[in-house]
Amino acid sequence: MAKTSIACIAFDGEKILIAHRNPTGQMGDRWEFPGGKVEDGESDQTAIVREFEEEFGVKVSVGEKITETFFMHNGKQIALHAYEIKVPHDGIAQKYVLTEHTEYKWAFPAEIPTLNFVDSDMLIYPDVMKWVAGKK
Repeated sequence: MAKTSIACIAFDGEKILIAHRNPTGQMGDRWEFPGGKVEDGESDQTAIVREFEEEFGVKVSVGEKITETFFMHNGKQIALHAYEIKVPHDGIAQKYVLTEHTEYKWAFPAEIPTLNFVDSDMLIYPDVMKWVAGKK
């Protein structure tokens, strides 16, 4: 059975929240849609809430599933599920507390392909763009 990772899409009507990974590991020092691994026994939604509490210090609400895909990582198949999330604030006036990232920002969706983004997130990028277009 494939392991599952989640990608969280916070969209404010104009921009998407993205985060820059710490410079360690295979995907270190790259931008990503925040998220992480779904642990055994967790639902996607539970994993999303846990990951944001651990990595950003905020409690998020989970919306609709946007898309999913599969990719190979170290010879293993990984399922990637993308969900809409709502953050309690934009992280500007009240900063997020980062544990797995060096920075975050709100980026225009068209800016994402110009950044050093993780490969797996770029697989879902076209579907995220379609979803964003439907939200405007």
